[in-house]
Amino acid sequence: MQKPQDRFLYVIFLVSAGILAAMIGSALWNSQNGPNLTLNNRDTNAQNEAIVSSGSSEPIQNTPTGVFNYGGSTTWIPIHAGVSAMITNDFPDFELRYTLPANGLPSSSTGLKMLLGGELSFAESSRPLKLEEYDEAKQRGFDLEQVTIAIDGIAVAVNPGIKLPGLSVQQLQAIYAGQVNNWSELGGPDIPIKAYSKDPETSGTAEYFLKSLLDADAYGSNVEFVQETTSTLKRVIRDPGGIFYASAPEVVDQCSIYAMPIAPLSQPNNFIPAYQSSWRTGDDCLAESNTVNKAVFRDGSYPLTRQLFVVVKVDSDRDEAAGRAYSDILLAPDGQELVQQAGFVSVR
Repeated sequence: MQKPQDRFLYVIFLVSAGILAAMIGSALWNSQNGPNLTLNNRDTNAQNEAIVSSGSSEPIQNTPTGVFNYGGSTTWIPIHAGVSAMITNDFPDFELRYTLPANGLPSSSTGLKMLLGGELSFAESSRPLKLEEYDEAKQRGFDLEQVTIAIDGIAVAVNPGIKLPGLSVQQLQAIYAGQVNNWSELGGPDIPIKAYSKDPETSGTAEYFLKSLLDADAYGSNVEFVQETTSTLKRVIRDPGGIFYASAPEVVDQCSIYAMPIAPLSQPNNFIPAYQSSWRTGDDCLAESNTVNKAVFRDGSYPLTRQLFVVVKVDSDRDEAAGRAYSDILLAPDGQELVQQAGFVSVR
């Protein structure tokens, strides 16, 4: 059986050398994947054809002409393929170029830094703007506006050998504070816990997890910081005690890990899964992939939910026009359908 394509591709207007390098790296990841971590994703080309043929059901006004740079949170990557196809088909003169930072990896924080520095016309973020970012924008002579586009859930990935009905928010807090160091302390096997996280200084997801879930200023000394989601999911498979978290569409599609159900603070024994129905692995997962439990993200019963934003540079100029056009496209019916297809929850 042919292995599914890796969903972590930078596919939107791939014109920069950095994006090309990311594609090559992703291809290598597919070829080296082996039996340990099987990715189960949709056929991107078929999805794009369906989107292109549908056309835009609602006209977007005042779409600017030209080439515009954008970038930011990697949480947004599952949305990019469909958006690229739709914009190319419906707004051919509105050309977007995904732009990587000169140093480091793309993230909410680096994207916002590039926006403030004049390198981007608009940015994508998986966290709200900070007061200091608003202040810096004003010092530079413009404002920032965050436009909510989607609702996302964060899924907690563990090695499938961790046989637990779920984890409570309190237990997650203890793990990432370094207060619990063995799965046996939580009713699991006698295996040391190996906690992974991205750096909250650069990752919007990690910052949300730290501030909103852990309610702490820093992670425990037991936490190992990583840079990239795909390679860390592979580490969770190799490490019997591994635990990591990422945007639900990035985790739930996987066939060889386990997305641990999470219980809210108020109901520590009510474990709510980030996936629909029962968890499938191996050939069962390849035949019918796991899907995101959008209902619990929409109603807020899943405790790890957040909003995704397009950040617009309010300068009454071309950058603002580009950011507002991109937001309007994503908030139109076809755009919200793309949000849904990518595994997120629409807001309209």
